[in-house]
Amino acid sequence: MTRDDHPLAAGRGARVNTPNRFERTHHELDLSELDAADDADYIASLGRPPTEFLPDRSRTVVCRNDSPDVGFEASINPYRGCEHGCSYCYARPGHEYLGYSAGLDFETRILVKHDAPELLRRELMKPGYEPKVLAISGVTDPYQPAERRLRLTRRCLEVLAEFRHPVGIVTKNRLVVRDLDLLAPLAAQGASGVMLSITTLDAGLARELEPRTSPPAARLEAIRALAAAGVPAGVMVAPVIPGLTDHEMPAILEAAAAAGARVAGYVMLRLPLAVAPLFEDWLDKHRPAVKDRVLGRIRALRGGRLNDARFGVRLLGEGPLADVIRQVFHVACRQHGLNRERWPVSPSAFRRPEPSGPGRQLRLFE
Repeated sequence: MTRDDHPLAAGRGARVNTPNRFERTHHELDLSELDAADDADYIASLGRPPTEFLPDRSRTVVCRNDSPDVGFEASINPYRGCEHGCSYCYARPGHEYLGYSAGLDFETRILVKHDAPELLRRELMKPGYEPKVLAISGVTDPYQPAERRLRLTRRCLEVLAEFRHPVGIVTKNRLVVRDLDLLAPLAAQGASGVMLSITTLDAGLARELEPRTSPPAARLEAIRALAAAGVPAGVMVAPVIPGLTDHEMPAILEAAAAAGARVAGYVMLRLPLAVAPLFEDWLDKHRPAVKDRVLGRIRALRGGRLNDARFGVRLLGEGPLADVIRQVFHVACRQHGLNRERWPVSPSAFRRPEPSGPGRQLRLFE
């Protein structure tokens, strides 16, 4: 069947499962062979794909990178795949390594690292472990809806709190405030900070772009709650979608600063691999009138392409339009007092907990 014939997956960012670039075959359902009356319930169910939670058997949990573009060297990801279903998510192609699609599979087949806290503790206890600010999460959102029930991110934070280990969090979900009882004491040790990612202040547009995230107003409330509790809070204007949301950057920064944000950053929309056709399909469905304008401006930022993966330009783009957006960002930050100080998260408070039992007694003779 064609993409236009596919029933809309309600509450999802993708309408289709794009072909996996590592697979030689791809299955597509042909609705023309179904009887519209007899198979009405089945056809309707296609628009309500259930979410599956599958066990992830990873044997390690701390990932390290040497990318010059990101502000951290180590991260943990309790989940692979993300229920938030953001139509533009750059992490979608990672699901193809698991044999799934970057489309609906990414937001309906979530791999769960049930033993992430134990793996994290084992890593931190290694004699040669060197603490660095640990990002939660470097890929998918650690506070996606399943976290309310599974509490894996919270359990990882409990381990980090025991070690006074520095942690930085980026999320689109106000659920992060649930863990203020852990984040605030860490912040008092200079060991925690949280960035709320805000794409738009338009609640209707957010529902379409990011169907299962917290509304923009709730994210601003999360910034306010974090700041009031003494946790350094910031805002990521991410992603900036040229021709659709770029004009909102000053308003987002102003609102975040008013809520108590101390720092800010931004990331330009990235459309790697299967994300490009998925986002084009989203434009066809939700914003067809501006599709050509949006794609044209993305190409203006990406050397005539929809994506440019080169280090140094992949997050911010390049060219005259990228320069204008960069200037707008810096001017707005100065106006609203953002980025005046260094992000106060460091490993200086790190310590391993004292062993219990005979091991603790032997330490008395050291």
